[in-house]
Amino acid sequence: DLSLLRFISAELTRGYFLEHNEAKYTERRERVYTCMRIPKELEKLMFFGIFLCLDAFLYVFTLLPLRVFLAMFRFITLPCYGLRDRRLLQPAQVCDILKGVILVICYFMMHYVDYSMMYHLIRGQSVIKLYIIYNMLEVADRLFSSFGQDILDALYWTATEPKERKRAHIGVIPHFFMAVLYVFLHAILIMVQATTLNVAFNSHNKSLLTIMMSNNFVEIKGSVFKKFEKNNLFQMSNSDIKERFTNYVLLLIVCLRNMEQFSWNPDHLWVLFPDVCMVVASEIAVDIVKHAFITKFNDITADVYSEYRASLAFDLVSSRQKNAYTDYSDSVSRRMGFIPLPLAVLLIRVVTSSIKVQGVLAYVCVVLFYCGLISLKVLNSIVLLGKSCQYVKEAKMEEKLFNPIPTATPGKPAGKQQSMFKSAQGISADENGATSVTSQPVHQKENAPSLLVTSNSDQFLTTPDGEDKDISQDSSELKHRSSKKDLLEIDRFTICGNRID
Repeated sequence: DLSLLRFISAELTRGYFLEHNEAKYTERRERVYTCMRIPKELEKLMFFGIFLCLDAFLYVFTLLPLRVFLAMFRFITLPCYGLRDRRLLQPAQVCDILKGVILVICYFMMHYVDYSMMYHLIRGQSVIKLYIIYNMLEVADRLFSSFGQDILDALYWTATEPKERKRAHIGVIPHFFMAVLYVFLHAILIMVQATTLNVAFNSHNKSLLTIMMSNNFVEIKGSVFKKFEKNNLFQMSNSDIKERFTNYVLLLIVCLRNMEQFSWNPDHLWVLFPDVCMVVASEIAVDIVKHAFITKFNDITADVYSEYRASLAFDLVSSRQKNAYTDYSDSVSRRMGFIPLPLAVLLIRVVTSSIKVQGVLAYVCVVLFYCGLISLKVLNSIVLLGKSCQYVKEAKMEEKLFNPIPTATPGKPAGKQQSMFKSAQGISADENGATSVTSQPVHQKENAPSLLVTSNSDQFLTTPDGEDKDISQDSSELKHRSSKKDLLEIDRFTICGNRID
């Protein structure tokens, strides 16, 4: 017989045993531990990636001018030594000259853009309008970066393509003007971003700066509730690295402009310091929360960030080979969407307009500063190369660096068999399966499978998220399915840094 007293007594004294569902609670505990490990693993990846971006960015200011000088010296003195080679310049030297010429032309074009007028024009807008403009600029920056790298790749490949091939392009000059126009427009876009951030720093009530930082937390809403695979998360991580490094450079530009307005008074730097720390802290907090919940909802372990770091390290090590497919700075641009040329043009423009060089002592300081930049670049490159070799060895990816590359007749269409072994060759590919422009791809012969080396690193970086599909399935069925890509092939990021399969 049930009674109210007996029901209350049962509610107060009933027991249960959690060990009856041990697997479930163990999984929940592991998820908690994974979320606790995310900040450490994510920041290790971010730290490594930011220094990779810094290395590519310093390359534009330090080694690129020297490489351009050596290439021009070779071109001028070539008649003295005779034409021993069929090429006047090596492909890498041609690309260096193109980068240098684009940098110089865009720098002089930026002199026609009035920064002060732009500042007062933006400052006169309302807070809500500036918030909308800043969001539009972020989207436009990602679109510019994605399409801009294709423009630069097309220029490099058009200028260095072997002449015996049939011409299938519009010429080097049109590609060059397209590249100059892109770098100039992207530099203006970044200048507007920096100006908007500067207006937010100098506003009296700091309302715009607060709204801009809250925009980072809106990013969590648009990311954590979407389906992610490991490859999609890799794209997003690369995009976050690029975004964080770009924000650091924008903050540097803002500080330079503000210090110039206050006659380089060091006391004003401490006024800007709390706002700078607030922006950086909000960016770090948003990234940690976003990645923690993405890994939680998609059952991804924290160890995946070490795989991402090994893939980035592989790019650096492979670019140091004698017959590398591409320059390291181009590899970073293609992988992370970080293109250093527009940002370098803007930084040079801001520094030259903020700092006046007069007198012999000032020029001596400029030379010493340049030598210091070169020393920093060399030191950073040596440390990164050593750490990259360590990460590649830990991931057991050394054999990928030394796989023999089969050759075939140029222009022969690649079949399904080639796509199966593309990841083992480490050739970067676009999302539609086409090889990158500057990679100078080679096609497989029919006996290519005998050259394939299967290893644990292939399984380590393939990262399948479900059961393996049978390769004998009908082609019409595979057409509508997204193929599982090697992490080494992820070299583009979408508008939001992820893709829903």
